[in-house]
Amino acid sequence: MTRDEVAALDAADPLAGRRERFDLPDGVIYLDGNSLGALPRATPDHVGRVVREEWGRGLIRSWNSAGWIDLPQRVGDKIGRLVGAAEGQVVVADSTSVNLFKALAAATRMRPGRRVVLSERGNFPTDLYIVQGLADLADVALRMVEREEIPSAIGADTAVVMLTHVDYRTGAMHDMAAVTRAAHEAGALMLWDLAHSAGALPVDLDGCGADLAVGCGYKYLNGGPGAPAFLYVAARHQEAFRQPLTGWMGHAAPFAFGTAYEPAPGIRRALCGTPAVLALAALEAGVDELLAVDMAELRRKSLGLTRLLRDLVAEECAGFGLTPVGPEDPDRCGSQVSVAHPQGYAVMQALIARGVIGDFRAPDIMRFGFAPLYIRYADVWEAVRILKDILTTGAWDRPEFHRRAAVT
Repeated sequence: MTRDEVAALDAADPLAGRRERFDLPDGVIYLDGNSLGALPRATPDHVGRVVREEWGRGLIRSWNSAGWIDLPQRVGDKIGRLVGAAEGQVVVADSTSVNLFKALAAATRMRPGRRVVLSERGNFPTDLYIVQGLADLADVALRMVEREEIPSAIGADTAVVMLTHVDYRTGAMHDMAAVTRAAHEAGALMLWDLAHSAGALPVDLDGCGADLAVGCGYKYLNGGPGAPAFLYVAARHQEAFRQPLTGWMGHAAPFAFGTAYEPAPGIRRALCGTPAVLALAALEAGVDELLAVDMAELRRKSLGLTRLLRDLVAEECAGFGLTPVGPEDPDRCGSQVSVAHPQGYAVMQALIARGVIGDFRAPDIMRFGFAPLYIRYADVWEAVRILKDILTTGAWDRPEFHRRAAVT
């Protein structure tokens, strides 16, 4: 494909105008939105208004007058629209790991007599760590199997199946409806981690019958570094949902200051501590950018971008030791492309030095994430041109590109 043909794709792109709503540095092709989303141009003004007017002028009155106290549910309902959840089932709070702990503890209590949390060996490590930590406190055991073994491994002792919808390394995507159905047929609950799905592709939690889900706010939702996470509890489970972090914001009457805990009705019982107002304001600005577009159109562009990268790498970079990772069919992948290379870390550092920012996952995977709101087809074409040049010239083989950074 020529540069002119790629330019024609951008000219016909119905989402092309959304790019201008993000503050992207000149000379940078940002293919790491699956680790940290780009800054929406609306975010500084929105957060600044919250700081200057609501905090600066309203002071403590803004918990009521500006609706701070309702932010976790208000932003949660907005995220719910992106992940197929009706109102009153999503709340924003804490981190993904903390919400996962809440959900797992509640899920295992809802399935008495069953003690196994089933997951796959390739799941994101922190999800597995959280189960291990819960096992130190309760009669819970983690069982890990290979991806293809999951349906047959769900047994009478399985309390909850915990999986990440889109694999963080390969981009491989589970069939959410089929796996959820298999869990339910065995009497288990289904918990999905949507870290690499929410804001990247259409998700239908309610339609698939999911029981619980978690996800982060700083990747495709563009909420900023360390943005709060979200927790989904299906309405049918909320009465039975008893999470262990029984803080005052999850209390039925937090300002009555009673000494005995009584869980709030509905999704609010999933809260714990005081909402992080400034962080929630930044996240809301990022979520609003996604709510302005059709998620099906977003997915169509995502598939176009990932197919283009796959095709160009195959055409232009053959013979340089690159190996595609993940399913060959883009429809079975999230919004990313992963390729392995024996010197993947150094090659990625050389790309970053040339302005193409992707990331690396051990032992040898280079990962390219596509946020369709601000990535162009021309960005893909140029990124592959630079990759080919680096591989052809051996420009990756410099000492500074082999030194491992603390965060990669």
